Amino acid sequence: MIKIAIVEDDIIYADQLREYLHRYKDEYGENFDISTFSDGNMIVEGYTSQFDIILMDIEMRFMDGMSAAEMIRRVDKEVVIIFITHTPQYAVRGYAVEALDYILKPVSYFAFSQRLGRAINRMKKREEKTVVISIKGGSVRLNANSILYIESQGHDIIYHTTSGEYVSHGTMKESEQTLKEIHFFRGSKWYIINLQQVKGLEDGCALLKNGKLIPLSRGRKKEFMEALAQYWGEVMK
Repeated sequence: MIKIAIVEDDIIYADQLREYLHRYKDEYGENFDISTFSDGNMIVEGYTSQFDIILMDIEMRFMDGMSAAEMIRRVDKEVVIIFITHTPQYAVRGYAVEALDYILKPVSYFAFSQRLGRAINRMKKREEKTVVISIKGGSVRLNANSILYIESQGHDIIYHTTSGEYVSHGTMKESEQTLKEIHFFRGSKWYIINLQQVKGLEDGCALLKNGKLIPLSRGRKKEFMEALAQYWGEVMK
């Protein structure tokens, strides 16, 4: 099920986009869960990384699409955003919020289906490598490749990523279960390490590519090296 948000203040265009999605579903066999918002502030309020694709009008009454996209990007780096606008010069600013594409109004089905197909392909490529974690006030979707390591600290689970730290209130066991299929390894009671980020072994620690040393428990060093060797072997195939 692909979760899609339509953010459009013009009822006629919103209905048209919904109609196009149903037509695409019939033609390509995709299954959509569609939500509709009449302004940017409505999707931003309580946003919890719940959508795969957002079709975003730029010119809206209370909060324009660019401002809404900026706020969404603070918590969701992975959702695919497509802007819909009368004016192309607005859309070209989409690089600032990593928008995938834009569609000019009036929207033709041909242009729409091309952009949507591209968005679905992008989403599916990312699908297996993203995780959604609970944080204070909601949730955030993380690209698994951006996670350096996960650390247990008291009652908090801290996700150290290339873009900063995210504090979750789950358990290390839950995190390990979620990540075990995508090149992560439990190096000790306190750390889960992204093998993609490992440069080697130094002084009994995993040496990350950014120079950070992550301690390994004595009983897990051999398993860690085996897992790392296997991962490197798969990457080199």
